[in-house]
Amino acid sequence: MAASVRLLVRRLARLSHKSITSSAATGCCLGPSSSRRISDTAEDRSTHFGFETVPEAEKAKRVYKVFENVAQKYDVMNDAMSLGVHRLWKDMLLHVMHPQPGARLLDVAGGTERQKRRAAGSSQTPSWKDISDKYPTQDRPQESRAVVCDINKEMLKVGKQRADSLGITSGLSWVVGDAEELPFDDDQFDIYTIAFGIRNVTHIDQALQEALRVLKPGGRFMCLEFSKVTNPVLAKLYDTYSFQVIPVLGEVIAGDWKSYQYLVESIRKFPDQEEFKGMIEDAGFFCVQYFNFTGGVVALHSGFKL
Repeated sequence: MAASVRLLVRRLARLSHKSITSSAATGCCLGPSSSRRISDTAEDRSTHFGFETVPEAEKAKRVYKVFENVAQKYDVMNDAMSLGVHRLWKDMLLHVMHPQPGARLLDVAGGTERQKRRAAGSSQTPSWKDISDKYPTQDRPQESRAVVCDINKEMLKVGKQRADSLGITSGLSWVVGDAEELPFDDDQFDIYTIAFGIRNVTHIDQALQEALRVLKPGGRFMCLEFSKVTNPVLAKLYDTYSFQVIPVLGEVIAGDWKSYQYLVESIRKFPDQEEFKGMIEDAGFFCVQYFNFTGGVVALHSGFKL
């Protein structure tokens, strides 16, 4: 209930801020004509959807549709597109994270596969299940240890089904929520992770501010995302593979060329390592750093809330 009230207050505050900003820009009072101009300005505000320019309000709907379409084949496509390397990237995220017993994790844009790897783990990879098995019940927190949050109900549905099929019925919660307006109170989590999801957010700066808000003091932000390849030769090969092979795989395996064409284009529109590092710092995080994987195909950014 408290989280719902806080969410409503934040939405009203954002609407108020937009109105004040628009009013100041026009330099006039909010009469009927000026209100219409403000509304028009909001409607005309644009962003990118891959290489296409679209109204901001439309992007979220189109991104939702993309992941609704690919949810059932999402894991298979990840393996096919990366030749399985995406699993190593996510294992590296876990290794760097090094979660401690009792830590509360929020996994935003949780998707369908990552929580399975984190929860089920392997003999080589530490996991939430490993931690639960290792430490006695009295040393564990009473609440769910990990919360998977995604705006897309279909992705959450598939993820929960797969977790259930692995026998992972405790230690995980599943919440429908927007990365830009998280349905959680302040200072709730020790670790916030988002893997291959933040580039699909319309307002990245707002998502970063929300990450800061829900983390406890001392909490850690971790983002795994496609980035800029640092080797020129690899960059050329990567571009060729991305634009000529991945959409074809999307059509053959998932029956969806357009969604995977968007995903490839969205990677190219995402800020490079240094620019994204600056955005995280601007949001209020400290000790921000990043690690390149596979020559910069993917980067892991990390920062702390003090």
